[in-house]
Amino acid sequence: MSGASFELSVTCHIAAPREIVWKVWTDLKDQWFCPKPWRAEVVEEDLRPGGRSAVRMFGPDGEDAGPMEGVFLEVVPGERVVSTDAYASGWIPQEPFLTSIWSFADEGEGTRFTATARHWSEDALKRHEDMGFHPGWDQMAQQFKDLCETSAATA
Repeated sequence: MSGASFELSVTCHIAAPREIVWKVWTDLKDQWFCPKPWRAEVVEEDLRPGGRSAVRMFGPDGEDAGPMEGVFLEVVPGERVVSTDAYASGWIPQEPFLTSIWSFADEGEGTRFTATARHWSEDALKRHEDMGFHPGWDQMAQQFKDLCETSAATA
């Protein structure tokens, strides 16, 4: 845990330049965002502060976990994206669970990718752990890394 009291995160080094990592993050979310055999569908991604973020996840047995809806708070292309589910589009308050921070930094000849979930309370953090933050986000990060490295190899 870093400076945030109720934080969980995953990080990995990706053997691909940050430009490719950013492109995979923005354009191919349906291919890596949730652990397989689940699949993700981007409903809307208005990648600007105040823009809507809505992703729906579908399970292999017909489960429908969504949409997960929120707004973007900060967008620094190629470097950092911060979103929260404390609001729906139009700044409509809803029951908050987390703030997500996605960061991308040059590291050697590749990119350091970090995905962070900051929760509103210890209870929310524990619920996320019980839901399977690890291994779920670990698998998501591995899928993202693999897709970035494959994309870099074919670029």
